[in-house]
Amino acid sequence: MKAIITAFAAVALAVPAFAQGGAWSLDSCISYAHAHNINVRRSAVDCLTAEYGVVEAKDRFLPTLSAGASQNFSFGRGLTGDNTYANRNTQSFGVNVGLNMPVFQGLAGVRRLDYAKAGLRSMLEQHEAVKDDVTLNVISQYLQVLYCREMLDVASDQVKLSETELGRRRELLAAGKIAELDVLEAEAQLSRDELTLVTAENDHMLALVAMTRLLQLENAEGFDVLPVDDAELPLPAVEDVYANALGSNHGVRAAALNVKAAERYVSLSRTGYMPTLSFNAGLGTNYYKVSGVPGEGFGSQMRDNFSKSLGFTLSVPLFDAFGTRNSVRRAKASQITAELQLDDARSQLYQNIRQAHSQAVAARRKCASGEVAARSSRAALDAMQEKYNYGRANATEFEQAKSAWFRARAELVQARYESMLRTRIVDFYNRGE
Repeated sequence: MKAIITAFAAVALAVPAFAQGGAWSLDSCISYAHAHNINVRRSAVDCLTAEYGVVEAKDRFLPTLSAGASQNFSFGRGLTGDNTYANRNTQSFGVNVGLNMPVFQGLAGVRRLDYAKAGLRSMLEQHEAVKDDVTLNVISQYLQVLYCREMLDVASDQVKLSETELGRRRELLAAGKIAELDVLEAEAQLSRDELTLVTAENDHMLALVAMTRLLQLENAEGFDVLPVDDAELPLPAVEDVYANALGSNHGVRAAALNVKAAERYVSLSRTGYMPTLSFNAGLGTNYYKVSGVPGEGFGSQMRDNFSKSLGFTLSVPLFDAFGTRNSVRRAKASQITAELQLDDARSQLYQNIRQAHSQAVAARRKCASGEVAARSSRAALDAMQEKYNYGRANATEFEQAKSAWFRARAELVQARYESMLRTRIVDFYNRGE
């Protein structure tokens, strides 16, 4: 519990480890998200609650001590010491102290503690699973920001090229070498490219906003991210990745611990069939007074009426209206549900790995094809530029070649970042982080 409380104090009291201004690295974003993301913090609270459950289960072994006092008044007709009835007012006062100590609880205390500990272990794994989900979301959004930034660069290059082409055509028009229609087409193309640039700027800003929201930052002003190493990571086989992830994935481990916790709960429910034994002790005294009848004083009665008691209480369940039986049945049903959830977690893990692997392979192939297409379209644009300069091609053909080149660049960027994302997801599962 100390570790959990320390983590809460660090999150609540520490100054944020990273300033909002400037560029953030991927590791910085992941670390900050682990400390500030709402889902992670909510999961940490659940862990703290589970820790309190363990403490409570341990405290159930302790004896209970209670004290009490009572003051009673009686008015009207009542039975006297002479076995006759008379109208008399009486009052009584008493104090007592009682101790109750469990001696044998039918193993309920031990099994309750085992169940609480199993629940805590499961909750801690679920907390790590939440952090894993946040990590994957941060990686995905981080690469989305970089992708939008590169698409912004592509759109900016396209505008610059269109501006250069428009200026060149205006010079040719002034020299009487081309028709005015060619200039009008260049102006229209520049307008379209500027619109594409505005869209790319908006997409980039939205990606930054989504990233800051994931990190629980107040705003995206001054926030930016650093480039990542785009070296191609190895892509292991699906079965190898699944085998590595099966023992280290926190979601699967949490589901497995839920099964163990459900088994403990079945054992706890069965303790209702067993007898219980407790030891009790008490101290007490009282004072009694009848109106109109002389008696001993308060101090004397409290001293003379002092009593002590010791005893054992044995409770043997004979018939509880099938309460224990029904509890055991519900616990067994919960155990079956936990086992099914474990099977589903394993199946979902395999599907996630297989999907990410397939997407990574497809993205790599698309990236290889995109590189060829980008080189070819660039060569085609250069050739078309040469033909257009010598009047062997018209403005429409030139614009088509230019659009094809920028389209190939955009597709290559998309394929490259898709490959980076899916490969990193596979690598994340393979390393079991």
